[in-house]
Amino acid sequence: MAEAVQDARAVRGGARSSPRPFGALLWALPPLALLALFFLYPLALVVQQSFRPDGGGTSLQPYADVFASEAFRNALWTTVWLASASTVGCLVLGFLLALVIAFVPFPGAKGVARFIDVYLSFPSFLITLALLFIYGTTGIIGSFQFLTTPWGVLLAEVTYFTPFVMRPLLAAFSQVDTAQLEAASSLGARAPRIVRRVILPEALPALAAGGSLVLVLCLNEFGIVLFTGAKGLTTLPMLVYGKAILESDYPGACVVAVVNVLISVGLYGLYRVVSRRAGA
Repeated sequence: MAEAVQDARAVRGGARSSPRPFGALLWALPPLALLALFFLYPLALVVQQSFRPDGGGTSLQPYADVFASEAFRNALWTTVWLASASTVGCLVLGFLLALVIAFVPFPGAKGVARFIDVYLSFPSFLITLALLFIYGTTGIIGSFQFLTTPWGVLLAEVTYFTPFVMRPLLAAFSQVDTAQLEAASSLGARAPRIVRRVILPEALPALAAGGSLVLVLCLNEFGIVLFTGAKGLTTLPMLVYGKAILESDYPGACVVAVVNVLISVGLYGLYRVVSRRAGA
C-alpha cells in the first residue's frame, strides 16, 4: 500500500514538473511572430499584389497576361534547362573531384577539403567576377565573348555550385569501408569497376541530396546571370527584375515571383525528403 502511494506521488510530481502546453506555446510565440512579420507578411503582400491589376480591383487578369506572354514562357524554359544542365554538370564534376580528394592520396588533400567549406561562403557574383577576368571583353581570352553566352552562364553556375555537391559526397565517402575497396582490388577489380560497384551505390543518396539542393539554388540564381550580361538570356528572377524595375509592372512581377516561389518550394520539399533519407 505504501509503495502504491509513493508511485502515485511520483506520477503527480512528474506531471507537475513536465512543461505545460500553454507554456510551450508562449515560448513559441516570439519566433513565430518574427517569422510572420519579416517573411510571411511580405510574401503575403506579393501574393496579394499578383491579384491586383493596375486598373484596380481583384482579378486573375495579371496571371492570364503573364502566362500568355512569350517572354514568360521563354524565361520559364530558360530557367528550367539552365538549372537542369547546371545540376547535371555539378553532379558529374563534383563526383569526380570528390573521388580524387577522398580516395587518391596527394599532399594537401585535407586542405582542399577544408577549402571547400570556405568556398561555400563565397557570394556568387565574386566567382562570376573572377571569370570575367578570363572570359570578359577585356579578359585573357575575351575575344571569344564566351561569358556573355548561355554557355558562359552555364560554366559560371557549374563553377560556383559544384562544391555544394562535393560537400555531402565527401561526407558519404568518409563512411565507405576501405576494407571493401581493398577486397575488391585484391580480387582483380579495376578502379572503374570499384567505383561503379562499390563507391557509387554508397554515394547515390548524397548525390541526390546535393543535386536537389543545387537545382533549387540554380532556379533562383540572379547574380550570376546579371553579372555575366548574357544577351538574350532571361530567367524567371531576371524577368521579375525587369518587370518590377524596368517596366514598373508590379502585378506582373509579383505573378512571376509567385510562380518562382511555388517551383522552389516544391523542389525544396523534394530536397528535404531526399536529405532525410540520405541522412544529410
